[in-house]
Amino acid sequence: MSPVDGEGGPPQAVPSDGKAAIEAAGAARRRAGLVGGLRRFATAPGPKPDGRQNAQAPAVAGPPPRGEGETCDLCGTSLPPDHRHLLQLEERRIDCSCEPCWAMRSGDTEYRPVGTRTAWLPDFELSGERWASFAIPIGLTFFMRSSTAKTVVALYPSPAGATESELDMGSWDALVADNPVLEGLDTDSEGLVVNRLSDPHQYAIAPIDQCYALVGLVKSSWEGISGGTGLERAIAGYFDGLRQRAAA
Repeated sequence: MSPVDGEGGPPQAVPSDGKAAIEAAGAARRRAGLVGGLRRFATAPGPKPDGRQNAQAPAVAGPPPRGEGETCDLCGTSLPPDHRHLLQLEERRIDCSCEPCWAMRSGDTEYRPVGTRTAWLPDFELSGERWASFAIPIGLTFFMRSSTAKTVVALYPSPAGATESELDMGSWDALVADNPVLEGLDTDSEGLVVNRLSDPHQYAIAPIDQCYALVGLVKSSWEGISGGTGLERAIAGYFDGLRQRAAA
């Protein structure tokens, strides 16, 4: 916490135990905001206050954990730990792919190669008012341009999987005007990842398989009714990983 002004004297530092308590309280509020939002979407989706619909997206959990014994989802060939992924467009399913299948199917109308860039956006502009206009109920989501939906959609995690929301395009266009970097957001292959639960807020452009991995991370890290103490650490670790990949 910042120093507190004393009367007639220099600023006085908050004792270390008080600072720890304040930081713990802040973390608890952020966790409560996340948990409260996610728990509402463990049940069936319904309409938003403005009449737009929340829809349960396919339960895509991102690429499976990398390890021995993985096989290509298209031909069954064994895969190395570091392998490629394809997005199946209709089901928004992330498929693991061997090199021959990736080369043959990348041009199919059914599939799209996932993106390759990760860009950390420290100067991204998204005011509270602009964020509210999206009517997204939690501060953890990703946006993607979808060729099948023919619009920009937002997907946010829940204990049951991904919940999808079509956006008011006027709000999206205004966001792009404020942040021209979004003009180059590749359709289907990459997304804008948003974490407004952190302080400061965090924004990045990431390959679409990494975007969906956030959904899988929340689902796999969720414990009990409240989500458990590991959930916040897992989300923080995910965004730390994005920042490191962007800097590499």
